Amino acid sequence: MLLRLDFSGDIPIYQQIRNQVVTAIASGQLKPGEKLPTVRALAEECGINMMTASKAYQLLKSEGYITTGRRDGATVRLPAAGAGPETLEGLRLRICELRLAGMGKDEILALCEKIFEEEALGK
Repeated sequence: MLLRLDFSGDIPIYQQIRNQVVTAIASGQLKPGEKLPTVRALAEECGINMMTASKAYQLLKSEGYITTGRRDGATVRLPAAGAGPETLEGLRLRICELRLAGMGKDEILALCEKIFEEEALGK
């Protein structure tokens, strides 16, 4: 699994891993049932602490994007349909930030449509 981590950025490494795995699932790069590296292998591959890799997997598991098992390791799955409360609250926050940046409803909706189309095309 190829991840691009920014060690000098403001986003925690575990969150970057989570975000990139979710994006890869949404784009079809990772398919349901596909095996992910073990926590140890992910930590070694990325040059991070095993606890950081474990935290990313725990977050992905709690959100329903992966399952874990002692024998099977981590496996990709699709979460239940519908957005959870954290996702909706995150979207609400982003909309507020865009409004504070001076964007109107039509601009925000056009931006959402553009991003949605890019994701649908795997960009």
